[in-house]
Parts: sequence; structure tokens; C-alpha cells
Amino acid sequence: MTAIIMVALAVFSAVMFLLGRQKAGAVAGRTGVRLHSLPGYYGWFAALWAGVPALLILIGLLVFGSRIEDAILTQNLVPAVSALPYDQQALFLQDARALAEGRQPSETLYVGALHDALLAKVSAVKSVNQTVTYGAWALAGVLALLGAGLALVRIKPQFWARNRVESWISGFLIICSAMAILTTVGIILSLIYESLRFFQSVSPLDFLTGTHWSPQIAIREDQVGSTGGFGAVPLFAGTFLVMLIAILVAGPIGLFSAIYLSEYASPLSRAVIKPVLEVLAGVPTVVYGFFAALAVGPAFRSFFNFLGAELQRTGQFPAFAEYLMTVQNQMALVAGVVMGIMLIPFVSSLSDDIINSVPQSLRDGSLAMGATKSETVKKVILPAALPGIAGAFLLAISRAVGETMIVTMAAGLQANLTANPLDTVTTVTVQIVTLLTGDQEFDSPKTLAAFGLGLTLFVVTLLLNIIALRIVQKYREQYD
Repeated sequence: MTAIIMVALAVFSAVMFLLGRQKAGAVAGRTGVRLHSLPGYYGWFAALWAGVPALLILIGLLVFGSRIEDAILTQNLVPAVSALPYDQQALFLQDARALAEGRQPSETLYVGALHDALLAKVSAVKSVNQTVTYGAWALAGVLALLGAGLALVRIKPQFWARNRVESWISGFLIICSAMAILTTVGIILSLIYESLRFFQSVSPLDFLTGTHWSPQIAIREDQVGSTGGFGAVPLFAGTFLVMLIAILVAGPIGLFSAIYLSEYASPLSRAVIKPVLEVLAGVPTVVYGFFAALAVGPAFRSFFNFLGAELQRTGQFPAFAEYLMTVQNQMALVAGVVMGIMLIPFVSSLSDDIINSVPQSLRDGSLAMGATKSETVKKVILPAALPGIAGAFLLAISRAVGETMIVTMAAGLQANLTANPLDTVTTVTVQIVTLLTGDQEFDSPKTLAAFGLGLTLFVVTLLLNIIALRIVQKYREQYD
């Protein structure tokens, strides 16, 4: 029903737009005074005042309506309900709301005083819901009428309608910018707060320098894993190893592809190759994970097992040959290579766009001085495009650091402190997902460790971005 009212409000605002524009023209024609703004601005002024305040009330109803109802319903609970634990009280209110809305409640049985309280609360839910909903609708209607009336009264030839409408637009843009900033601040503050709770149980020094990761905290002292290990060094090592392999694959291939497409390819070749290359960016990561687990992993295992068998047959490097014979499908190399394939279009597309943005006059000047095509690319175009290329690599690195599905399916979940690309590893993001999967209580170090990992990863990424910006500022070439 609220959606229908929003549609009606949009129609009412459109009508007010027509009335405001018509009144502005009529007043100007009757008085003979020239309008300060175009008639359309007067219409938009009336439409905004008629629609925006009421729309905010309706949005508030959708977002906060249920919370307001819950706050009202939790007041004056009968003794039989108030004596229940907090979680059971919440379940009781949830069942009452489900019955009031005609849905199936939980399987909890209520007898005696609780059953009578449930029936009474169902009636209260219906009453409160109607009060809140109808009250919000009525308030929205009153604001729409008042806004429309005040706007129409203020429409005069000397009224600066354009400035007022532009003020609305400026305010909207400021709110959007503030929301982006506040969202970032909220994410950082939530990470810091939960991380501080985690570091109250686990020493930051042990977390940042420890080499044993086993975040298993048992509920009882006699359970296995009653003391967990929260050394995150294996996670950071695995993240860096997979990211390094991915960049070594995506970086050269993506950059050389961009150079070829922008400087050497014919228009026909570019029109065919570039769209085909960018199709890779639209492939879901889970498909890359399937590809890694079902094709790349077995292929790499067969290759290394064959290589180990050949070395064993010839008697060379017996220990290394025996190790190659035990290589399995899941390894850091598989995850890094497949992730690098996924990142190729990011590096290629962005690098191609920034290379094409280099002024043609630089190319012409270099060629006029006798430089070859390759010398022009190496000495002129790449230095001029360095900031954009660095940005493309940073974007690829950020995507590699945040990838989870490919690593989970291709590299495993075992936290190993190793630099060997043939071993199974895990990354920070995979462990964050693992720790927060399922029903978790945010009062144990096992769950809070995810926020410690997130904060550390955020700080490391920020430092990498700062270093990259410094490098770009130092080596960037500027042209008039």
C-alpha cells in the first residue's frame, strides 16, 4: 500500500509542477512583469515542496516503521513475558507479529499465561501497525498539501525560483557525498571497535607475528581446541603469494595487450579483440573457481606428477621428484594463475584507455625526431601514461586481495606459512568469510578475529595505495 501512495505522491508532484509553471506564466502575463526564472523552475519548485517532505516520511516508514513498532510493543509486557530471557522475548514478539500478518510462527509452544499474552499481543501488533502506518500516511499527506500550498503562494515574478531549485539540487548532492563519507567512516569505526574487542583477548603482537592460525575456541574446557592460535602471518603470506602470482600473470599480459590494441592493432582487429577480451570481466568468479578446480588444477597436478615421475626415472633430484609426485589439485599456483586470467581485462581495458588519452602530438613529435614505434611507446607513451597504468595495477591488486571464491576452490583452506606456489594456502578474505559463516556470537575471539583481519588488511591496503601514489608523483611526466 505504501508503494501505491508513493505513486500517487509522484502523480501529485507532477500535477503541482504543471500548476506551478502555469501560475508563473499567468502571473507574469497579468502583471506584465518579466519572470526572474524560466517557468519550468517555478514548476519544479512547487513539485519539490509537494513531494520531497512527504516522500521522506514514507521512506522513514519503510526503514524505521518496524523498529518503531517493536519499541512500542516491548513496553508494558505482562509479567509472564518480561520474566523470559531477552532472546525468548524477541522470539515471542516475532511470533506475535507473524500471527498478526497471517504468517506461520515458530514451533515454540505457548501455554497458560503465555498463550493468553500471545493472543493479546497479536491484537496489540495489529493496532500498533495500523496506528504507525496510518499516522505516517496522514502526516505525508498533510506535508504534501502544506508544501504545495506554500509553494504556490510564493510563486511571483520576482521570486528567484531557479536559485531555490538549484539549492535543492546542491543539498541533494551534498547529502549523497556525506552518505559516502559517513559510510566509509562507519565502516572504519566498526572495524576499529570490534578489533579492539578482539585485541583485548588476543595480543596484537601475537596476532601480527604469530605463525600458527587455528581460531578454534571450544565452549567447554574439555573440548578439543579450547585454546586457539591467532597468528595471522600465514594468512598474510598466502594472500601476498596468490596476489603476486596473479599480478605476474595479469600485469604483463594486460599491459602488452593494451599496447598492442592502442598502438599496433588495425581498427578491425581492435574492434574484434577488445570486446572479446572484456568478456572475461563479465564472467562470475564462481565460474573461474569451477574452471580452476575442474580444469586448471588437474592439469597442473598431472604436469607436476609427470615431471616428478620423469625425474624419479632418471634418478635426478630424488627428494624434489618425490615431492612433485605428491602435488594435489589445490595449490597457490592454480589460484594465482586463474585469478590473473580474471584480472587481465581490468589491466588491459584501463591501460588501453589511458594510453589512448596520451596526446597524439607526443607521438607525432617522437616519430618526427626519428624514433621508431617501439621507442615512442617506451620513451614517450608509457611515461606519460604511468599514472593511469599504476591505477590499473592498483585496481587489479585490490581485486586480487578481495577475491575469495577462486582461492577457496583452487587453493584450499589450510593456513600454511610457505612461499612455495605448489602448496595449499589460504588468504585473509577467505578466513573472514569462514569465521563469519553460519550462526556466530560476536563475543568470542574466534568471531572477532574476522574484524582484526579486516582492519589489518585495510591498513595494509591503505599503505600500499600511499606508496603507489608517491611513486606516481615522483616519476610522472607532465606536459603542457
